[in-house]
Amino acid sequence: MPPRTVTAPHSAVADPSRRRAGTSLWRLRGYLAPYVGSLVVMALSAVGAVAVALAIPLVIRAIIDGPITNGDRSGIWPLGLLALVLGVVEAALILLRRWVQASAVLGLETALRSDLYATLNSLPMAFHSRWQSGQLLSRVTIDLSTIRRFSGFGVLFLVINVVQLVATVAVMLHLYWPLGLVVAVAAVPIIWLSRSFEHRYVVVSRRVQDQQGDVASQVEESALGMRVIRSFGRRDLAFDKYDREASRLFDSSVDKVRLSARFWTFLEIIPNVALALVLLLGAIAAGNESLSPGTLVAFITLMLSLVWPVAALGVILSMAQEAMTAADRVVEVLDTAPAIVGGTRVLERPRGHLRFEGVGFTFPDADRPLLHGVDLDVAPGETVAVVGATGSGKTTLTALVPRLHDVTAGRITVDGVDVRELTLPCLRRVVATAFEEPTLFSMSARENVTLGRPDASEADVREALEVAQAGFVHDLPWGLDTRIGEQGMSLSGGQRQRLALARAVLARPRILVLDDTLSALDVHTEALVETALRAVLRDATGIVVAHRASTVLLADRVALLAGGTITSVGRHSELLATVPAYRELLSADADLAGAAEVA
Repeated sequence: MPPRTVTAPHSAVADPSRRRAGTSLWRLRGYLAPYVGSLVVMALSAVGAVAVALAIPLVIRAIIDGPITNGDRSGIWPLGLLALVLGVVEAALILLRRWVQASAVLGLETALRSDLYATLNSLPMAFHSRWQSGQLLSRVTIDLSTIRRFSGFGVLFLVINVVQLVATVAVMLHLYWPLGLVVAVAAVPIIWLSRSFEHRYVVVSRRVQDQQGDVASQVEESALGMRVIRSFGRRDLAFDKYDREASRLFDSSVDKVRLSARFWTFLEIIPNVALALVLLLGAIAAGNESLSPGTLVAFITLMLSLVWPVAALGVILSMAQEAMTAADRVVEVLDTAPAIVGGTRVLERPRGHLRFEGVGFTFPDADRPLLHGVDLDVAPGETVAVVGATGSGKTTLTALVPRLHDVTAGRITVDGVDVRELTLPCLRRVVATAFEEPTLFSMSARENVTLGRPDASEADVREALEVAQAGFVHDLPWGLDTRIGEQGMSLSGGQRQRLALARAVLARPRILVLDDTLSALDVHTEALVETALRAVLRDATGIVVAHRASTVLLADRVALLAGGTITSVGRHSELLATVPAYRELLSADADLAGAAEVA
């Protein structure tokens, strides 16, 4: 069966045939391997409990047809005590099963969540740009919880109930086959309804689970964009978008409940109709003395023991379909092969010699390359500013160095080694990047700054903060230990950029990539940061995306990116004098024009 192609998932309806097969759920069985012993204990205790439950009605039959019928009071005590012991044993077996299964199913969920999170971290930026974060979040939370509930409750009781149904019907046929046949015939409509229910439920279940991801995405976008929403007075618009998604989820959930309600109603009716027939026919048989009173009581007791398993079948089948759908959604992510895989080489003493050799890059869905034939040699300790028009590919070019994207042509080398041959931890230690849009996490300022170098000393942290002019953190309520909130929303844009810059500087990379990192700083702060950066860049190779005049002047050389390739490289004054395209770019950009005047 060919795999589904996933592109921007949005309320997709999965192929029901895949859910019927349960392929994805079956593939996750390997996560239970560490708990084989626990599973064996669970199975034995469950089967033992069923056997004991079947034995109790037989003991009751023996009491009624023996001591009670014969008036032998002394014979009641041993059989009554046996029934009591069997009840205690059944309770003990159920307790053992539940105690053992807790660690197994929670371990399954934990292992799945860890692997899913690790997979998400290993997938390239192209994957994350296609998927809504709410869809991924719903897989890591809701879907894994659904799988855990079915693995811990549904699958076990599905097996137990089937075993109990088969064993009980077999005992009934042995006790009095005409009544046993009535019970067996009652199972036919239950099987037919179950199959019909399965076909329809899987479709609506997948729709609900995908729409839960859509709602989560809408809530997350609104929470992260709350300042923009409020500043433009668009709360009503944001609410309307959320309300539409929530209404779609509500309608699908109601359809799901209605379908389940109809199925469960039939499951309640059929056993009760069968019980009424058993009582009627059993009373007639007892009156004709073809059935003993003890056998009739045992038969009715066994019949009553089947009411809950049959009624619970609807819940279990619903859980099974939801779990198979959830497993398919999880496997969609786990099956996504990482497009960027690290090599095996490690640079023991990196110097930071960076080369672009015929580099080209094309986005997966693009018709033509964004970059082609890029050649650039950056010596250790040299800083090169990349200048170009908006949309020319400057940010993409710098993202190729730490392999946030991979080249589609040519190669990039560090100290003569293709970056694709280096292990990813090694490459990310050698290269540090500070982005124009800084990403901060909901943790302390210290943890954000030391993200790339957790073992940094206080002196190193203080030095990095001084370079980035981020001393404002000491004025926060708890200094460096102050939690700055999700995405650093409690800080200004300039403060976030300075913390991100301090993080990159603290990593002490041999290659420092600055993607217009100073764009949100005021003129005075920018000048202080640039002065400190010059000292840092003397000890590292620098690639700087330049949109401002002062950033150009930080560099030893300037590379002009135009038409998807680097057309000119040289000192700022040289390019200004000899390259018309560079002069035109300066005349179109007020900031860069300022650099021309300085030059």
